[in-house]
Amino acid sequence: MKSLKRNQVIIFVIALMLVSAGYLSYTANNDANTIQTSSELNATLEYAGIGDAKLVNSNGVVDTNTVNENTMVNEQLSNENSENENVETTNNNENNVVETNTKEIDEYFSSSKLTRDTMYSQMIETYEKILENQNIASDQKTIAQTEIKNINDCKNKIMICENLIKTKGISDSVIFINGESISVVVRAEKLEQDQIAQIQNIIAREMQAEISNIHISNK
Repeated sequence: MKSLKRNQVIIFVIALMLVSAGYLSYTANNDANTIQTSSELNATLEYAGIGDAKLVNSNGVVDTNTVNENTMVNEQLSNENSENENVETTNNNENNVVETNTKEIDEYFSSSKLTRDTMYSQMIETYEKILENQNIASDQKTIAQTEIKNINDCKNKIMICENLIKTKGISDSVIFINGESISVVVRAEKLEQDQIAQIQNIIAREMQAEISNIHISNK
C-alpha cells in the first residue's frame, strides 16, 4: 500500500515537471514572437518615416513630393487669381476715372451753353419790356430794338461758328463774347497749330473779329 502511494507521488511530480516544462517552452516562444513582432514594427516604422520621403496613413502611402507639388500649384493659382483681380481692379478704376472725366466735360459744355443762352434771353426780355412800357421815350425804344437785333445776330453767328468748328474734327465747342474779346473753348486733349489757325479763321470771318482778339483754349 505504501509502495502504491509512493508511485502516485512520483507520477504526480513527473507530471508537474512536464507541465512546468511546457509552460516554460510556451513562454519562451511568446517572447520570441514578441521580439520578432517588435523587429517587424521597427522595420515598418523605419520604412514609413525615418529618412524616407513617404508617409503611412490609414489610406496608404502618400508621397510628400506630390503633396509639395500640389501645394505649389495651389499657391501659383492663388497668385494668378490675385494678379488677375488686381489687374481687373486697376482697369475698373481707370475706366471709372475716364467716365468721370467724360461726364465732367459733357457737363461743362452743356452748362456753359445753357448759361450763355439764358443770359441772352434775359437781356432780350429786358429790352422787350422797355418796348412795351408806354412811359419810355421813343428814342430809348429805338435803342432797345437795336440791342435786340444785335443779340439775335450774335446768337446766330455763335451757332454758325460752333457748327463750322465741328466740321474741323472737333466734337464740341463753346464761344463767349465780351465786347471785342472772343473766347473759344474746344473739346480736345490737344490742339494742333493748324486747328488753331482754322478756328481763328472761322471766328474772324463770321464775326468780323481781329485775330488778336480771339482766344482759344481746349478742355
